[in-house]
Amino acid sequence: MMQIPRAPFILGLLGLIPFVWGAATGLNADLADWCLRTLGARFVGPYIQLFYGAVILSFMSGVLWGFATKAQGAQAATGYALSTIPALWAFLMTGNGPQAAGLNLMIGFAGLLLLDFAFWRWGLAPAWWMSLRLLLTGIVLICLAIGVFA
Repeated sequence: MMQIPRAPFILGLLGLIPFVWGAATGLNADLADWCLRTLGARFVGPYIQLFYGAVILSFMSGVLWGFATKAQGAQAATGYALSTIPALWAFLMTGNGPQAAGLNLMIGFAGLLLLDFAFWRWGLAPAWWMSLRLLLTGIVLICLAIGVFA
């Protein structure tokens, strides 16, 4: 695995803020109360994680679609089809309350990591892609687990 370029690394870490914030407000009642009064319920605990997680899974579908444009023939068709899975997963599986939705997002992000690996292995993603995705997905899964199990 190669070193991650600075811009994707920094932007990827910044993209973790809503997940980390959701975990922090889930673990700290005083912070959650302040956030509720100041920003509203949408930015507290699992709610920010669930909304943002669905957005990010959809965004990652677009990233994978972009990788699929580098392929040819059957591999391209497979890539395009696989790239739709994260967005469809987010759309179909984030109902039924915060715990079930959080658990389903965890499954979705774990599944996305498998798709990331496939696109990387096919040579469609940058050489450093899995280094970035392993780091970001690990942090996302920890944060979502706090929202689901804490």
